[in-house]
Amino acid sequence: MPLPQKSPQYSCDRCLPARTVTQGLEDAHDSKALEETCLSSHPLMPGTSKKAPGAGIPSNPENPQSFCSSSIAITTTSTSELNEGSNSQEEEDSTSGAGPDAKNVPIDALDKMVALSVDFMLFKYLKKELMTKADMKIIIKGYEEHFAEVFLKASERMEMVFGLDVKEVDPINHCYAFFIKLGLTYDGVLHGKEGIPKTGVLILILGVIFMKGNSATEKEVWEVLKLTGIYPGRKHSLFGDPRKLITQDFVKEKYLEYRQVANSDPAQFEFLWGSRAHAETTKMKVLEFLAKVHGTDPSSFPSQYEEALQEEEEERTRARMSAMAISTSVATTSF
Repeated sequence: MPLPQKSPQYSCDRCLPARTVTQGLEDAHDSKALEETCLSSHPLMPGTSKKAPGAGIPSNPENPQSFCSSSIAITTTSTSELNEGSNSQEEEDSTSGAGPDAKNVPIDALDKMVALSVDFMLFKYLKKELMTKADMKIIIKGYEEHFAEVFLKASERMEMVFGLDVKEVDPINHCYAFFIKLGLTYDGVLHGKEGIPKTGVLILILGVIFMKGNSATEKEVWEVLKLTGIYPGRKHSLFGDPRKLITQDFVKEKYLEYRQVANSDPAQFEFLWGSRAHAETTKMKVLEFLAKVHGTDPSSFPSQYEEALQEEEEERTRARMSAMAISTSVATTSF
């Protein structure tokens, strides 16, 4: 039976942040002070100017391995790379006297605004505080007219890299909260300690396992993770010791099962979904996430899609049987 998802306990007074942060906003009146507030705790997202390893890997919807590789490559591609094709159009607009719009804003400036926004979102998530639109406009002061574009790209990075959804919880006051994706309840941040959410890595591994036929060798998992700059034995700037995270922390939390491949000599190891992953999320949710990253539809992968649909039908059947058993039990007791 799925475990209930933990809702973040946010400090909220009519959707305003806690007093310490609110005071900082009042004192700032510009993006500099607020920028220093967030950066003092959490560094900017790396990799906004360098090309992500494997970002140019061609996708093949018929090949699950290519699908996983291409998906994670997309998540690590920087904003500047996604927009590099627009440079020639920008030059045309600037010479033709076109009015100011998003295309005329330097890509590096928008990259910085997106990176600052991601950093601030992480800060608010870890403080368990709501974020307001007013907060964001202070962060991107001078680029307020591009709020929608910056907010969208920052939210996408939160989703793809850290496995967090940014959702508006108060449309009137424009307040936003952060939720762990896919029904998962673990973000990899130890209670009372500093850290960065690691759910994005977990979701990626769950996706690789599913696409590989519900078990993936350790080599296959690392091949995909290397595309994001995560290597075994090399400390990662965001996620720490990746081998410990994957083979110990995720296993301890029962999200992954790590075992030796039967009859392998020399010994090889493989990953499977753990009991907690089965309890909290579904194959369909993971497939939908990967399909979204890849810009395709879950049905583009027939075998995985059919398997996910079958799992959903089995879950509905179990739910109906459970409801019938409870109803019968109540009726018997009443009688």
